[in-house]
Amino acid sequence: MSPSRQKLVVLGATGSIGVNTLDVVARHPERFEVLALSAQHKVDRLAEQCRQFSPRFAVVGTDEAAARLEDMLRQSGTGTTVLAGIEALERIASLPEADTVMAAIVGAAGLRPALAAARAGKKLLLANKEALVMAGPVFMQEVRRNGAILLPIDSEHNAIYQSLPRGYSSDLEKEGVRRILLTASGGPFRRLSLDDLEQVTPDQACAHPNWVMGRKISVDSATMMNKGLEVIEAHWLFNAPRERIEVVVHPQSVIHSMVEYADGSVIAQLGNPDMRTPIAYALAYPERIQAGVEPLDLCRIGTLDFERPDFMRFPCLRLAYDALERGGNAPAVLNAANEVAVEAFLDRRLAFTRIPAVIEQTLASVSWEEIATLEDVLAADAAGREAARRHAAVPRRQA
Repeated sequence: MSPSRQKLVVLGATGSIGVNTLDVVARHPERFEVLALSAQHKVDRLAEQCRQFSPRFAVVGTDEAAARLEDMLRQSGTGTTVLAGIEALERIASLPEADTVMAAIVGAAGLRPALAAARAGKKLLLANKEALVMAGPVFMQEVRRNGAILLPIDSEHNAIYQSLPRGYSSDLEKEGVRRILLTASGGPFRRLSLDDLEQVTPDQACAHPNWVMGRKISVDSATMMNKGLEVIEAHWLFNAPRERIEVVVHPQSVIHSMVEYADGSVIAQLGNPDMRTPIAYALAYPERIQAGVEPLDLCRIGTLDFERPDFMRFPCLRLAYDALERGGNAPAVLNAANEVAVEAFLDRRLAFTRIPAVIEQTLASVSWEEIATLEDVLAADAAGREAARRHAAVPRRQA
């Protein structure tokens, strides 16, 4: 194998980001070698990926899933070693021979392996925004301490990264940056009456008008909590204070985000709503490679619309701004409460309009604490989940 090929670990290979990552990788076999893949429980899809890419390691969530995967791969000749559990995820995220780690595990479950990659000084492609929302000060300290290269995969943060000067110094004043403008589609309920929101179903909430995403992220987009989490993520990625991060609703999802400079210039990154664009940008950085994305036809689109977010319609966005301002454990509690509430909604045990109510009640009931270590983060996450279950009347899941 060519030593010049980039050795890649994909955490969350069977999700939307993971599948799109492997699509880009398959277009450039001379550039990339897949070293390890992981999935929580989609064993059939992971087996197909292992047969295609022959990774050295594959990690699943449980011993039972590992046994199934081993049985499926036994006759395939991939030579893949199958592992299970969180320690195995941390192991593949910090493999000495790995060059790049795509951190695409959704939710709090992705924190520890992403942090392991940062501690190992990897080129870390971060699609798991919760890692920064929950553990921003801890995570960024490890990135700096270990010389990791952190590249955002969220289309908005990737667009900001592309719109900032190359080699951004993490100093907005020095770079002449006035504002960071995060664009949001507004989701499927931007025009729905507030009364009708009471009756929204999970299938309706997951029917995003522009993007193809997993169910949890789709619900977050429908409540605009996804944008709220991105505000917190932008704060840590770009060392930007709350008052310099603004959200603009842009229904066409063509402008992925913008940076406004002191001289009045606004630099934006445009493209079709396809996650392969930011993935390819990060994989090949600082080069550009073909990603399989259709060219943008502005004449066909015709108009680009913008409006201010409605905090009455989208209270989750306000709650995220408030949590960022409070700091400490508040963002971790916010994220934990949101995960519990969204899961209950998807299971049809909680009304859509109760999601922000559960989050707000949880934030009010968990006492404020400083965040200095990973243990602090995990404690805040546990406290937030416990309180959110009480407020949502959701029983604890059995292990």
